[in-house]
Amino acid sequence: MGHLFYGTSTEPIRIPDRLLSHLKVVMTTKLRRSESFTLSWTHVDGTPGRSTLWLQPAIPFRFVFDSAEPETLDAATLKNMADMANSSAGLIVDLQAEIPAAGAARPAPSRSTASARGRSLSVAA
Repeated sequence: MGHLFYGTSTEPIRIPDRLLSHLKVVMTTKLRRSESFTLSWTHVDGTPGRSTLWLQPAIPFRFVFDSAEPETLDAATLKNMADMANSSAGLIVDLQAEIPAAGAARPAPSRSTASARGRSLSVAA
């Protein structure tokens, strides 16, 4: 279980590492562009209710992960989260939802096909 520290609060928000990894990408991408948005969730720790944060570049935040190894991110989940963050409702997350494993790697086009189309191939390490 990871932790999100927001603003000057010393009380972290507990978020599963896999979800927090995806949130990190969406949050930092939007805030890097100076795009403010809301992040909302329903409490799952026995406390009734829900919370919403107003995220904007001037408010500090920190991500702390239990795992030392980075998660493999799911592109479809990232797109869905980014689209939601761009909506008037903001990004609403389910702290108990399972994020699917990243899709199977797609075969890279052959060099001759890539060259013929004027593309360059890159390989992730």
